[in-house]
Amino acid sequence: MSAHFNFTDFPVLATDRFILRKALESDCFDLLALYSDESVVKYIPLEPFNSVEDSKNEMIWYEKIFADQSGLRWLIEEPTTKKVIGTCGFLNYEKAHNRIEIGYDLIPSYWGKGVMKETLSTIIHFAFTKMNINKIEAKVDPENKSSIRLLEKINFNQEGILREHEFEKGKYVDLINFSILKREYK
Repeated sequence: MSAHFNFTDFPVLATDRFILRKALESDCFDLLALYSDESVVKYIPLEPFNSVEDSKNEMIWYEKIFADQSGLRWLIEEPTTKKVIGTCGFLNYEKAHNRIEIGYDLIPSYWGKGVMKETLSTIIHFAFTKMNINKIEAKVDPENKSSIRLLEKINFNQEGILREHEFEKGKYVDLINFSILKREYK
């Protein structure tokens, strides 16, 4: 069994088309554009961003989860333009159980172009080979059909419905729990 990832240096990863990297202060405007879009935040527990301060607070959260070793959040950068087009990463890392939860978002102009399949495949590989993860989970709003299709394409299995699992935007929401195990990973 390999050693756990040590959370000392933030890993930079590359896919065929994108760079996955740590957030920089200069990214605050790209994050504002991403998270101020109501279609991006529709199924996540965030209200649309209204200011650069909201973006800076989001980046502080990225730093916090890395510092307390509970997760990693990469920005998805298009190398030619240096524009951040989305984020992906892990949260709720349970080291004792080698389990982690995946999360992701993307600006709408890149939807349907294989971006998330490409980037998630890269971070899933990282989790299984560098972090000693045995199980990656995803919790998805049942109405988020695009995310459900994506998870099925990358070999996640539906485990069940978490009824009224979270209180988001003034109401309780069900979440579908998906997962992939290391032994299922190809």
